[in-house]
Amino acid sequence: MKLYNWQFAPNCRRVRMFILEKGLDLPGISEVIGDGMKLQPSFIDMWPSAMVPVLELDDGTRFSEALAIVKYFEELHPEPNLLGATPLERAFVTMWERPGYDEGIVGTAEVARNEMEVFHDRALPGFPNEAVVQIPALVNRGKQRVMRYLRKIEGQLSKNRYMAGDRFTFADITNLCAVDFALFAGMSIPQECPNVARWHKEVSARPSAAASV
Repeated sequence: MKLYNWQFAPNCRRVRMFILEKGLDLPGISEVIGDGMKLQPSFIDMWPSAMVPVLELDDGTRFSEALAIVKYFEELHPEPNLLGATPLERAFVTMWERPGYDEGIVGTAEVARNEMEVFHDRALPGFPNEAVVQIPALVNRGKQRVMRYLRKIEGQLSKNRYMAGDRFTFADITNLCAVDFALFAGMSIPQECPNVARWHKEVSARPSAAASV
């Protein structure tokens, strides 16, 4: 089994942290990023959609998308449960996992892709062979999106220890990766979000958090 991986990418970290929380060894890691933070041509030839992570099974079967990969591991290794043990809990895990990706990670990517010089002609992922120019106005929009996201999860965390309730789940993994990505991009947790800061400190102390960086 092999995980095609970009160590920096929050979506790849989501998978690595999930696997570590399961108490499993990580699959063989194949780094796909070369010089200039660009995908290696050999990976693009193998996977033309040019997005990571991709999991390759021992029989050569490959599939992508972080959520698909973690669902695969949850089916194979149901304990400890991370996606929800009941229909209602699964609904809440999904409900609070999605803002981490849709608003936190995507919003921060909008900032990074349109601000960092290394992405000057690669403002969107998945377009390795054509230029996608940066749009500076999207930097401020992305920052607004991330601040709105942080205020949203502040409301949830003011009433719950973890993102989906009283125990650690995949919702916490995705949101931790989202907040850390925002911190990397220069967006700090605002003072009006003390519960986000409290939660972030707690989940960052988990062994899987450090081991997945």
